[in-house]
Amino acid sequence: MKILILGDVMGRSGRMAVKKNLNKIIKENNIDFTVLNGENSADDGKGITNLIAEEFFQEGVDVITSGNHIWDKKETTDYIEKEKRLLRPANLVEGSPGKGYGIFLTKDNQFKVGVINLMGNVFMKKTEDVFKKAQKIKEQMKLKKNVDFIIVDFHGEITSEKMAMGHFFDGSSTAVFGTHTHVPTADTRILEKGTAYQTDLGMCGDYNSVIGMNKENSLRRFLKDKTATQHFPSDGDATLSGIIIHADQETGLAKNVTRLIKGGSLKN
Repeated sequence: MKILILGDVMGRSGRMAVKKNLNKIIKENNIDFTVLNGENSADDGKGITNLIAEEFFQEGVDVITSGNHIWDKKETTDYIEKEKRLLRPANLVEGSPGKGYGIFLTKDNQFKVGVINLMGNVFMKKTEDVFKKAQKIKEQMKLKKNVDFIIVDFHGEITSEKMAMGHFFDGSSTAVFGTHTHVPTADTRILEKGTAYQTDLGMCGDYNSVIGMNKENSLRRFLKDKTATQHFPSDGDATLSGIIIHADQETGLAKNVTRLIKGGSLKN
């Protein structure tokens, strides 16, 4: 079983890189299941539209995760109630539209894959306690009992909180990975009990930027220059950032995990 996970898709350049490369990556690596974080994929880098989500599904994505920008496009609140493959953080305030986790079939209907979307509590929007919510989900979704594989997207600011969640799920999930900071970390590994882990996958976007935003305008904002405008995405050649996991069908744990860095300025 091979699983592809892509970090936050940033604006139009990120979407174009996905459209250009995803199908080829899936075929070349014999990928069985694909997850990406789509919360920054709109043209302005904030939120996701219904049309963009549908395009991702058509291009081979099985589940879209998100984070603090999930409600930046008003249409999402209705769409997410109908489209179960689009997730929002499970620990958002009670009563939020949509679901924060679910069980999905691989394209060949052979395996059940649990996908869990969580958001950190530190320096993020107000949410329920993420570890308490994770514990509740962990009690409901059990590896090799009601699902074959479990993937956890932890959308958060700080590395310690992400690493703690990795150890919390170690041995009871296939993979835990971080999103949100848009910079890939160099700690890709398999934890002691068999869970693949990376603190942050980075973004699928133009790295000749400030976390995906136009660098010149970002510098003007940091310098308090009155000519600065609202942040807007950089539109250069995007790098796809993520991981590929080879998971054991018997245990549901990771046998191997490799980083995917393709195209754009980061690769060069």
